[in-house]
Order: sequence, then C-alpha cells, then structure tokens
Amino acid sequence: MHGPVLHQRALPAEQWVWLFAGTAEGPPLAQALLARGWQVLVSVVTAAATRAYRPHPSLHFQVGTCSSDAELEQQLRQLAPRWVVDATHPFALEISARLERLCRQLDQPLLRLDRREASETRPGEQLALLEQTEALSGLKLVGEHLLLAIGARQLPAAIAATPHCRHFARVLDQPGSLQAARAAGLPDHHIACLRPDTSGEGQLEEALCRRWQIDRVLCRQGGGRSEQIWRQVCWRLQLPLLLLRRPTDAPGLPMAALLEKLGQP
Repeated sequence: MHGPVLHQRALPAEQWVWLFAGTAEGPPLAQALLARGWQVLVSVVTAAATRAYRPHPSLHFQVGTCSSDAELEQQLRQLAPRWVVDATHPFALEISARLERLCRQLDQPLLRLDRREASETRPGEQLALLEQTEALSGLKLVGEHLLLAIGARQLPAAIAATPHCRHFARVLDQPGSLQAARAAGLPDHHIACLRPDTSGEGQLEEALCRRWQIDRVLCRQGGGRSEQIWRQVCWRLQLPLLLLRRPTDAPGLPMAALLEKLGQP
C-alpha cells in the first residue's frame, strides 16, 4: 500500500477521518465529511478509483491494498485519526475484518457504513437469492446468455457452475479486472469494462443487456448502487435477476446516522 499523501501532521489528528471506500458510497460520503470541516484521507485499491472523487484541498488519497496486519497497525499508530470509517463493499471481508481487529486492539474509534437500503420488490420483478456461486449449478441453466456482474475474482466459479451458458461480464475499468476476465476464458467481445452508471438509471447496463441479448443477470447483494441499478434494469427488461447473498457482517450505521455520529471536528 502506498503511503498516505498528507501534509506532515499539519493538523491535529483529531481533525482527520480515515475513510476506506470504493467508488459508489465513497465519493458522496467524502463530500459530506469535507462539507462538515473534516480532513479526509481515502484509501482506495486502484489509482483509477480516485477519479470518482471531486478534488478538494482537504481530500487526500492512499492507493493500494493493505497486505498485512503489521502494515496497517503501523499506519494507524502513526496517523491516529479521530475516526476510521469502513465503507468498503460488503464482500470485502478481509479488509473489514482487519480493520475491526486492529482498531479494537488499538482503541481506535471505528464506524462501519451499512450499505443496505430498504427496497421493496416491484410487481413483476424476478428475483432469486443464491447462498454462494456454486449454487448456480443447481439451476441447470442451458443455452442462456448469462451476464455476470459479480466482480472479476468470482468469474471462474460462476462460469464453471454454468457450463451450458454463454457468458458475458461487466467488470470494473481497471487492468486487473480485464486480465481476470480474460483468464476466466471470456473473449474480449464478451467483456465490458465500466463502472456503474453514475446517473443511477442503468442506461449503460441496459444497453449491454440489449446488445448481448442477455437472458439472465447475476450480481451481488451488495445493498449499494450497483445492486439497485441491476434491479431496475432487469425489471424494465423483464429479465430474471440472481443475487449472491451478502455475507453476514458486523452491524453498521446508515449514511445519515453515520454522519450524525461523526459530527464535526
């Protein structure tokens, strides 16, 4: 993990929030914190993810994956921020567990964002929850065009569980995701590298479904923007949507409650 881009302790630690996030909930949460007067350090996995955040003099980035407890512990001791906020994806179990473990050991205040949003099932919506990727094999899908929007790491398992389908994938616009999709056996013309539609309406995703003549979509029950987009798109196109059930995670706070808890520096 690259070192944080900070002005060497220019401000007291009590004025910093260290935010672990991606490109969905991260940008609006960072903007809300900046508007309240916080200095914000955002940890993201790739440099490309920083482009989702609007520039601000009090916004700083740390790019890369955290590979060990020792590395993160050293940085927590050095920075000692007023708050650490875990707004990572619900399926990012490793970093969430590491933050929980180390912040507890160091008595470092930690808050977790609960991404789950109450969303009623629309009339005609075709939803099915799967406990894990391997459960796809029990559906015995044959001859379908299956769109996989589950993250590049899970592509091999999903493809192996549905050997009689034609597979297509929407992955994030970063080299590692494209390489993983290719390694899973997908040809380039079956791969779309893009981020969720920033409008929230899913126009890009709907266009993909139409272009590839998709019969069914598989995505993760992440509770955030991506899940909501796929639910809208599949409802509009009357496509079945398969959701990989989110892991059981530590309790968190919805956005409004989290911001109220953080308050101002």
